[in-house]
Amino acid sequence: MPHDTSSAQPGNERLVSDRITIDATPDVVFAIVADPRQHARIDGSGSVRGLVTGPDRLAEGETFGVSMKLFGLPYTISNRVVEFEEDRRIAWRHFGAHRWRYELEPTDDGRTVVTETFDFTRYDRISAAALRLAGFPERNRAGIAETLVRLKRAAEHDEKVTQA
Repeated sequence: MPHDTSSAQPGNERLVSDRITIDATPDVVFAIVADPRQHARIDGSGSVRGLVTGPDRLAEGETFGVSMKLFGLPYTISNRVVEFEEDRRIAWRHFGAHRWRYELEPTDDGRTVVTETFDFTRYDRISAAALRLAGFPERNRAGIAETLVRLKRAAEHDEKVTQA
């Protein structure tokens, strides 16, 4: 398996995450996750359909809209970047209290360890229970694992292109 599964972080079942090591530098990986037009390229959940509105490159406070499909129903969602550190961390949220976060750690050999997290620690007890009943932690765990595999493939491809 190309990634380490850490389904829920110890001590907090409201953090669902996984990590992978990518043979690309953090700037190449970050260029993908900070470009909302590339989210459909790496989405492993099957729910991201494409970008509706937004900048070419995300930064703290930027908003972007995404065309989605969940349970067979299409919808559009607006997101706001709520955490941002260039080449290290980005997270966004929409009207719900949960966040999608990517954290990048450079390695000594020029690779990048990427952790993707579905963070619903800001939900109250009842909302968190409803989210669990709807199956989102498990659904998102599977989507995160596949997204990281796709991100690895995309970033390693882009790394080769930039080196050529």
